[in-house]
Parts: sequence; C-alpha cells; structure tokens
Amino acid sequence: MAKVKYEALLAFKDRQDGGKEYKKGERYPQPSNKKVSEERLNELLSSENKLGKPVIKEV
Repeated sequence: MAKVKYEALLAFKDRQDGGKEYKKGERYPQPSNKKVSEERLNELLSSENKLGKPVIKEV
C-alpha cells in the first residue's frame, strides 16, 4: 500500500508542531517520516482549523 503524501496549499504555521512554518507547495509533514494523527490530517484537509479553510491537500 502506497503512503499518502500531502503538500501545503498555502503558507501556514503548524501550531501543533512548535510553530513549524510551511510554504505553499512544501510537503507536509516535515520530515516526511513524522507521525501525524488521522484527526490532525483531517483538520488540516478541511475548513475545521483556525484559518477556516484547507491548508494541505493530498498529492
């Protein structure tokens, strides 16, 4: 089974990762082997976050 990959749709700071900054088009998460909960991924993929819009997308 292939691992799902994500990239940032816009620049944002991940407050649950010590304020790590992501630029538009960068892979999420960094480093790529970092464990991110399914709940957190769903939050970032939807508008259910502080910005009110998706900040990552599946690639």
